[in-house]
Amino acid sequence: MAFARSFRAGSTTCRARQLAFRPLHTILSRPAVLPGSLIANQSVSQRPFTSSRLSYARYSPLLYYPRWSNVKSDDPADVAEPEESEAAETKDKGSGNHVSMESSQDESPAGSSASSPPSSSSGDNSDPADSHPPPPQQTPTPSSIAKQSVPEIYPQVLALPIARRPLFPGFYKAVVVRNPAVVAAIKEMMKRGQPYLGAFLLKDENTDSDVITDINSVHPVGVFAQITSVFSASTGAGEEKEEGLTAVLYPHRRIKITDLLKAGEYPSLAKVAPEDVQTVSPPETPPPSSSPELAKGEVSKILPGPVQTSFLHNHAISIVQVENLVTQPYNKDDQYIRAFMSEIVSVFKDIAQLNPLFRDQITNFSINQVASNVFDEPDKLADFAAAVSSGEVGELQDVLESLTVEDRLRKALLVLKKELINAQLQSKLSRDVDSKIAQRQREYYLMEQLKGIKKELGMESDGKDKLIEKFKERAAALKMPEGVRKVFDEELNKLMGLEPAASEANVTRNYLEWLTQIPWGQHSAENYSIAHAQKVLDEDHYGLKDVKDRILEFLAVGKLRGTVEGKIICLVGPPGVGKTSIGKSIARALNRQFFRFSVGGLTDVAEIKGHRRTYVGALPGKIIQALKRVGTENPIVLIDEVDKIGRGINGDPASALLEMLDPEQNNGFLDHYMDVPVDLSRVLFVCTANTLDTIPAPLLDRMEVLEVSGYVSEEKCVIAEKYLGPQAKEASGLKDADVLIDPSTVDVLIKYYCRESGVRNLKKHIDKIYRKAALKLILDLGEEVFPEPTSRPEVSSVESRTVESQEPRPNEPSETSAETSTHEPSERKNVTTQERQPLKVPENIHVMITPENLKDYVGPPVYHKDRMYVTPPPPGVSTGLGYLGNGSGAVMPVEAISMPGKGDLQLTGKLGEVIRESAQIGLSWVKAHAYELGITTSQDERFLTDRDIHVHMPEGSIGKEGPSAGTAILSAFVSLFTKTQINPDIAMTGEISLVGQVLPVGGLKEKILAAHRAGIQTILAPAANRADIEENVPESVKTGIRFVYVEDVKEVLHEVFRGEAVAGRWKGTLSI
Repeated sequence: MAFARSFRAGSTTCRARQLAFRPLHTILSRPAVLPGSLIANQSVSQRPFTSSRLSYARYSPLLYYPRWSNVKSDDPADVAEPEESEAAETKDKGSGNHVSMESSQDESPAGSSASSPPSSSSGDNSDPADSHPPPPQQTPTPSSIAKQSVPEIYPQVLALPIARRPLFPGFYKAVVVRNPAVVAAIKEMMKRGQPYLGAFLLKDENTDSDVITDINSVHPVGVFAQITSVFSASTGAGEEKEEGLTAVLYPHRRIKITDLLKAGEYPSLAKVAPEDVQTVSPPETPPPSSSPELAKGEVSKILPGPVQTSFLHNHAISIVQVENLVTQPYNKDDQYIRAFMSEIVSVFKDIAQLNPLFRDQITNFSINQVASNVFDEPDKLADFAAAVSSGEVGELQDVLESLTVEDRLRKALLVLKKELINAQLQSKLSRDVDSKIAQRQREYYLMEQLKGIKKELGMESDGKDKLIEKFKERAAALKMPEGVRKVFDEELNKLMGLEPAASEANVTRNYLEWLTQIPWGQHSAENYSIAHAQKVLDEDHYGLKDVKDRILEFLAVGKLRGTVEGKIICLVGPPGVGKTSIGKSIARALNRQFFRFSVGGLTDVAEIKGHRRTYVGALPGKIIQALKRVGTENPIVLIDEVDKIGRGINGDPASALLEMLDPEQNNGFLDHYMDVPVDLSRVLFVCTANTLDTIPAPLLDRMEVLEVSGYVSEEKCVIAEKYLGPQAKEASGLKDADVLIDPSTVDVLIKYYCRESGVRNLKKHIDKIYRKAALKLILDLGEEVFPEPTSRPEVSSVESRTVESQEPRPNEPSETSAETSTHEPSERKNVTTQERQPLKVPENIHVMITPENLKDYVGPPVYHKDRMYVTPPPPGVSTGLGYLGNGSGAVMPVEAISMPGKGDLQLTGKLGEVIRESAQIGLSWVKAHAYELGITTSQDERFLTDRDIHVHMPEGSIGKEGPSAGTAILSAFVSLFTKTQINPDIAMTGEISLVGQVLPVGGLKEKILAAHRAGIQTILAPAANRADIEENVPESVKTGIRFVYVEDVKEVLHEVFRGEAVAGRWKGTLSI
């Protein structure tokens, strides 16, 4: 027979309501049946119900045939309690429809604890005449219905592992089985009338299996469940289609695994022989039996193990030995039990008020318990509480394993309490969200009403009208070009036709904001006074004569022409020489607005050209933002660090700068956001860079380069006295105090602490001196002279307020403080808007920083000596001049030695590629002119075939690069090979070629300054640098130094080795 019904877990059915008003013993004695199930007849004549209760005392051959239970009798009156819903579904009688379910995997039906569903055994579609008749001694009377009972002892069962949630007695559960062996076993169990199995929870929540391979993989305590109905469930498609089975389980009691008899493997051939009697379809006639019973020996020979589950050994499934777990006896009238049950019912009511999902389940459970008092079954109440909750898996398993009613109620109450807390939290969050939404809606409605009232009274016009009027007023005050005015009118008309809440309205409004905030036609009055500009430049900067002259020339042209259009100035120099401050001085001298932005590390073209308006958060480029900020169309825009501009996946910003900095193009600069031409020709661009090497050539070609070289010692002293000292003194709170730095101290500071070309490092050291002086004053005079204000002036309650303290905890807090911080409320701090007044230093305090006590303020000197060799060095050592990366020069000795080897050249001292090539060139020139230099006796004599040369430049941690050491390296080679010493007072710089020419180099001002500081008396420089030295190097630096300008290395050698014996031999061979 087949079942044709639709079942949803947790739904209230007519069947459940009828069962609710029956006596409790009738409900509990009913066999397990799904509420609302319909038994469809397979033929016109109905088969009578039979009782298939198992008896171990008697043995019969019929025991080994398939059992067919729940067979209807021919008398329609024998059908118990027909329902209207069942009568409506009898139309599908004999159709063999499967059971359909609408319950989720984790849904627990309510109301199932009061009644047990009947077993749903599926059979074939043969008529009653072909079915196996029941034993004569068990045939029921025509006026009664025999029901199948659940066996109390079932020692061996199929073990089915369950994932995620345990099952509880009395509550249905739908499970999906995909293992083909388990599916086949369940089908055979249904056909044999033995639809019982054991369901055990898997310990690992992430695993999902239908077979137990290890007894430790599942919890030992599970449930003995009856399969009430099954239907097929297929997954996949095509050839990979997998056939599964959905089974509805009804747990009856708790069981415990004692042993794993079979772990899913197939049985051996010696265990179970094929039996013809265990067929799927019932035989037409029962086999003849000579005697109604069999001896126990014969039964044991036929099938191994218990008779009910012996056929399961033919399948690759899990079979376990189980024992029943019985709830320990309890007193229903115990006050603790009644208290627990009352609290559980109370929590159920609270959850039902907060969570509507529990409402139907609790209602159904209450309806099914009307016939009997709920307090009479506390164990079922605890199971129901755990079944409907969504608690932790471990807590639910603990409830299942509890055999003491009081302990089970306690654990179930704990699970419900957690469920109540979650429901309260969800309800609170829902209320908060609803209140916010309701508040916003209320405010919106009130605002709309207020707008309508004000509009009717004429107090205020519509917000959009005011916005449009504001844009029109702005545009009227500007001198927009014709094309821009046309775009403005179009966008304004578009805004008038849009709703304020539309997204396009916000985009259009923002665009009009930017369009009307660009200063079209507005400019500041310029001041081209040369005297005023010269005064401003002298006030802000000392020295820098070339730069000041170039700026004054620039202003003179502007004074005559009336404009300075088409000029882009690029200030190049080492860090700290005042490039940025020069740009500010130019703005102050011209009376123009000033805007600065840095492009160092910039990788996005949109920062220069702007974003498209379609993007969220789109903005114009930096230059449009600058025009909006300054409010004039002729500001000075300083583009800082133009040599450090980057390049990324969003384009090349250096290329985007070409249009902005090109005087021929920037009169119609097109920003992506504005999409209208903007005239940038009246903007004076000033760029700053540390080097020209990394600036792209097309961009460099559009700029006028002004080199800002470093300061000499005299200039630094004046800058420290006039600018840096007063600024640092005021910043340290010593403006009116008698704290002075001796001029000789500044000179020591420059020579031994701050040798950089700029004055930034010098400023840091002067700041440090005044800070240290301020600290010493307070420590020496104490808190008596500089007291901390104990009481503040009274402030009004409006001004004073407190904030939560954010003081960090101690690094090593004690246990007491840690405990107190956890329990005590957080401390609050008073805040105020009153400014603290500075303290005055007494007039009788005098502090003088001298070279003797300078070490106490800034520490030991950084540079100890300027020259490595004061006395004549050994042969192979010469003195060169180098330019360091920080913008300062240095005296750099070159050392060379020879050793037995194979003629190799080894270079050390962190030398760059160019300086290595200079060493190779110098060695090659010496080898080529070895005979002329007197190193070899003949021109054909081989030289350095068995000697290695090692060249080293001291201070190996400092990187050295550049061609200017060529003459010094060559002189060291000649000194080494001729075994002649070089005077340490002679220094040289210059690049050499392979044929011996001396080429010009850069950084001569810094190099000569370093030589002056080191006491060098003679400097050999390239003749091509003569004009540079005479023009740009101050006379104070050149004082005491003799300059020798050379064009060939022969001149270098004659000058270096002047007065030596080797120089006399060169007169005939190495003529100049």
